[in-house]
Amino acid sequence: MTVRNPVVAGAFYPASKNSLTREVEALIDSKAAREDAIGVVCPHAGYIYSGAVAGSVLSSIKPRKSYIIIGPNHTGLGSQIGLDTSSSWKTPLGDVLIDKPLAEAIKKHSHLVRDDSLSHAHEHSVEVQLPFLQVLQKDFTFVPLVISYAGLEEYRDVGRALAKAVKELKAEKEVTIIASSDMTHYESQESAKRKDFIAIDAILKLDEKRLLEVVAEYDISMCGYAPAAIMIVAAKELGATKANLVRYQTSGDASGDYSAVVGYAGIIVK
Repeated sequence: MTVRNPVVAGAFYPASKNSLTREVEALIDSKAAREDAIGVVCPHAGYIYSGAVAGSVLSSIKPRKSYIIIGPNHTGLGSQIGLDTSSSWKTPLGDVLIDKPLAEAIKKHSHLVRDDSLSHAHEHSVEVQLPFLQVLQKDFTFVPLVISYAGLEEYRDVGRALAKAVKELKAEKEVTIIASSDMTHYESQESAKRKDFIAIDAILKLDEKRLLEVVAEYDISMCGYAPAAIMIVAAKELGATKANLVRYQTSGDASGDYSAVVGYAGIIVK
């Protein structure tokens, strides 16, 4: 049994179980109406900045037995599309098991997905989603994927593989795909919001091609556009027809400094 230990506990979120539980409980909405979500876009910054958006979107979806969590590869380590080979991931709230049958099915349907723990070794984008899910529900498994940048056809290949794997296991009602992404980085509030809503519009239209086009055309520094594109492709294959924006904020809303912000969007695809 190989266990991946947390790499940003004590930095992006509290390292103690009690402090982390209190912080997450303050960020989630226990009274939110829960929707059936095929996919979501959820941010991954330090909880003090993006936790309100992450809490809002993850509070608004029905619990599932398993999650496919796709994050961008910020470190550049490892393969282009890396699937962690650990048995479980540890957080201060306990261990979460990897869904091995789902992981194996995904690899079977795309040669682009490689077993590769190096790409996850120092990466935070998947890890920070887990404590929210652990507070919101008692038991779940997950598949961790991180993506280095490729092209539209590669993203479509992986997205179709996710959908095929879910269908093969007859798990359509048991899996939600989480695309971990922050939006524009270190621009003024006005600039970030303008650019972010161009990207958000493409996601709400479930148009992965348009998302990649506007990211390039408007120079939008959305770190997880690749995970979002993959999620959109998979979600459509699994029957998604619409999406809604749950919440949008920037780091300025937490810090009070609107001169150089990071944007955060919480989106549900259903």
